[in-house]
Amino acid sequence: MTVTALKPYSFPPRDTVEKFPAPLVYVGWEDHLMFPAPFCLPLPPDTPFGALTAQILPSIYGSHPDFARIDWSGAQWTMGGEPFTPSPEKSLAENGIGHKTLIRFRTPGLNGIKGSCS
Repeated sequence: MTVTALKPYSFPPRDTVEKFPAPLVYVGWEDHLMFPAPFCLPLPPDTPFGALTAQILPSIYGSHPDFARIDWSGAQWTMGGEPFTPSPEKSLAENGIGHKTLIRFRTPGLNGIKGSCS
């Protein structure tokens, strides 16, 4: 159902980057509904993207049987719904990832437990 505001909202946002210890970054793994929604992670902007895949994501997604089999060189990434190719040696900020950015990754050939997307 579509909702239309009768008058414009006029109040300052309460979730600006200044109100958090680090910018919030949302990360989701496509076709793995054991994790039904993206995780929201407070990540400093100078975090190298390579650290995300090598150190941070294993602590979040490592319990899934597919995780150990990921070929990160073949992972397909989207940012804000658009395809993008991250540079592992560059920081999150240098890769264009900022406060409340949603990034998702797809791992071709890995589609959840026995192909069930779970």
